[in-house]
Amino acid sequence: MNRKRIINQSFEQHTAFLDDIITNYDTKGEDFGNQDRNSLKLFKLEDKTLNVKSFRIPNVINQIAYRFFRKSKAQRSFEYANKLQSLDIGTPQPVAYYEFKTGVLFKKSYYISEQLDCDLTYRELTTDLNYPNHEAILRAFTRFTYKLHEKHVKFLDHSPGNTLIKKVGIDYEFYLVDLNRMEFKPMDLDERIKNFAKLTIHKSLIEVMSDEYAKCSNTPYETIFNLMWNTTQEFQKKYWRKRNLKNKLKFWKAKK
Repeated sequence: MNRKRIINQSFEQHTAFLDDIITNYDTKGEDFGNQDRNSLKLFKLEDKTLNVKSFRIPNVINQIAYRFFRKSKAQRSFEYANKLQSLDIGTPQPVAYYEFKTGVLFKKSYYISEQLDCDLTYRELTTDLNYPNHEAILRAFTRFTYKLHEKHVKFLDHSPGNTLIKKVGIDYEFYLVDLNRMEFKPMDLDERIKNFAKLTIHKSLIEVMSDEYAKCSNTPYETIFNLMWNTTQEFQKKYWRKRNLKNKLKFWKAKK
């Protein structure tokens, strides 16, 4: 099996260590977070902790696509992290990515970054409406999203668990994770506001984010709120329609 390895220049002296944790990924490291879709593990490197994401092997069609036509999720994550840093947008330090391929098929891939300890994610703002400084954090997050849009970053997985939030003094810093789905392009107002659609079902949060985005963009509040609330509701309808269909299909297969 062929291996491709790209390592951040500042970590090249640790190449042997990185090779070892990838080779022995199944038997070393500490499980971290949800393991349902892709596996995440933590590894100690001197005074740092490395976060290694192991992407599951794609289906056969995508194995061919990733082998010949598309960049892997690991490669995109690494390249997008470097791109974000060049734009002064927070994301954990990219370390390396690894890919394993046969002559005609793409198999495993791994993305390595520094583990970033955070105080919360956006998700906590949706599950605990009484979280300390809730509105201040929400407004700061909205300004962060406006900064993304102004720098032509469309984060396609802009969802509750994918923004880490760290309190620094009286301010908050934001870091994007799960980076493999992004576009870098100018966006009109509709496209910008649709980028909020996956974040929350709470109207009170939509009202605050709409107010802050309206101030940032010098746009009437009613315009932003109507767009954000409508796109949120549309996303929820599609999400539950798709989920209900999946549940029906699973029930039908179980009966067979």
